Amino acid sequence: MSQTFLPTEWLKQLSDPYAVLGIPVTADEKKILTRYHVLAKLLHPDRYTNNDSLEKELGTAIFTCLVNPAYEQLKNKHKRQDILESLRSEAIAWKKKSLYLQSAVAKQMMAMSAQQADSFYQQAIATYAEAQYKSPRKCHQVTKQIITLNLAYLSLQKSEPLILEVNPPVKPKGNPQPVEPQEREITSGEKASVHPAVINYAPRHYQRGLQYTKQGQWAIAVQELRDAIKLEPSNSDYYALLGFVYLRQSFLGMAKVYMRQALKLNPQQELALKYAKYLKIDCMDNLDPPSLAKAIGIAAILSKFVTKLEANLSQVLKSR
Repeated sequence: MSQTFLPTEWLKQLSDPYAVLGIPVTADEKKILTRYHVLAKLLHPDRYTNNDSLEKELGTAIFTCLVNPAYEQLKNKHKRQDILESLRSEAIAWKKKSLYLQSAVAKQMMAMSAQQADSFYQQAIATYAEAQYKSPRKCHQVTKQIITLNLAYLSLQKSEPLILEVNPPVKPKGNPQPVEPQEREITSGEKASVHPAVINYAPRHYQRGLQYTKQGQWAIAVQELRDAIKLEPSNSDYYALLGFVYLRQSFLGMAKVYMRQALKLNPQQELALKYAKYLKIDCMDNLDPPSLAKAIGIAAILSKFVTKLEANLSQVLKSR
């Protein structure tokens, strides 16, 4: 299948191979490979059973002329660095020209803080990626939106997107199994009490969160650790581990908020101290409890905020 089968405008999108694959610019090698395999199945000729020969040919051309070349660029670490540098330069010029005003979603994101933008960006890319290649005829428009989002995200970053080089997570075998909680023994005195004893489930959530973190199951780990913090908001270990989970997902703003809170509660918290310098956390930051409380409050409601923006994002997609 020759490249002339696809319009020149489509082929130009290879300048942002992240957008072609439908992944964030923070994606690591594992995410890049996983997405490539997904697209290989999605665009395979056997998937088109409706006898639409044009759709089948277009899907094959997209995979051959766009997806394959994009993957070839991103699977190489040095090429990825060059691509990010190029995109970062383009993002600076893009922002200076206020081109984000042409996109409703990018305009929303540009109005956010870097912390809010981190979470919104990941969610928005995931939403677009779901719709990107469902119809080969419409993939060009969705990819354009992802390119715009990548530029918006990069223009908000003061430094290059973080792709952590820390110890890799343990690869789970089969479905991840949380740590089995130990049942609390009820004493005879408690049995005789009129009021049932209040059991602190926070450590259970923390242990599950720790196990999921080791397995690289980030979304589940976040939920478990949030539950632990709700039940025991003064435990520095919970905040530190949640900060680490966000750090592994490249959510720098969120990671900094929770690491700072961990150090506020316990200035000697080992995990938080280990990454404080990396996150540029000044020890003096922890002397401002009102600011920290406000930051934690923002982080806690961010998931609801993202849900609302996702609804707006879907409406924008439908209108295009």
